[in-house]
Amino acid sequence: TMGTVVNIQSGGRSALSGIFRAVILMLVILVGAPLAAEIPQAVLAGIALKVGVDIVDWDFIKRAHRISLNGALIMYLVIALTVLVDLITAVFVGVFIANILTIDKMSALQSEAIQSVSTGDGDLEISDDERELLNQGHGKVLLFQLNGAMIFGVAKAINREHNAISDCRAVVFDLSKVSHLGVTAALAVENAVEEAIEVGRQVFVVGASGTTRRRLEKLGLFSKLPAERTEIDRREALRTAVAGIA
Repeated sequence: TMGTVVNIQSGGRSALSGIFRAVILMLVILVGAPLAAEIPQAVLAGIALKVGVDIVDWDFIKRAHRISLNGALIMYLVIALTVLVDLITAVFVGVFIANILTIDKMSALQSEAIQSVSTGDGDLEISDDERELLNQGHGKVLLFQLNGAMIFGVAKAINREHNAISDCRAVVFDLSKVSHLGVTAALAVENAVEEAIEVGRQVFVVGASGTTRRRLEKLGLFSKLPAERTEIDRREALRTAVAGIA
């Protein structure tokens, strides 16, 4: 790692520069080993220390806490572990913590892509006819919409909507804008559908296509619902739901 950084700082930009550095190092080991063995370890340590200090981006370290406090803390932890333990442990811990924080951020962003409304006054991108149908439902028809890539991080957000489901008489799960449905998210959708069925709600699952539909079919979700509640579009589902609670 240090050799690569030094190579870049010395002007190396192509793969050839990396190969050239590796060849020189190999020649030193194979041919110049007897001479290199006579170099005092204190000199080698001094060279390593000087190179290590030079490759540190001191300007970034001074500003790291302003850019991202979590990122700065991870960096300081990795530095401490590198000095006090070893490099492999430091890299492992740093990558692990960084992944956990990334997953948490992604989960928060994806949770915002889950929306549910029971009136036409919501922010969902639906037609005027669909808004009117929701208004006709007088808050008893819930439109539950998922958007984008749904992975394991959204399961908690889906579960949080159970109270809204229990307060209505019909639920329309709209999956038309789902680009990817992960296994955990699919199980969360299945649980939400099953709980709605258990408490006697009308349940519609519409818009599922491609891999999303195949995944739900493998879970057996569509076998739990009549075909007329899964083979229709969102508008027809809302119309049927409103008629069913009238």
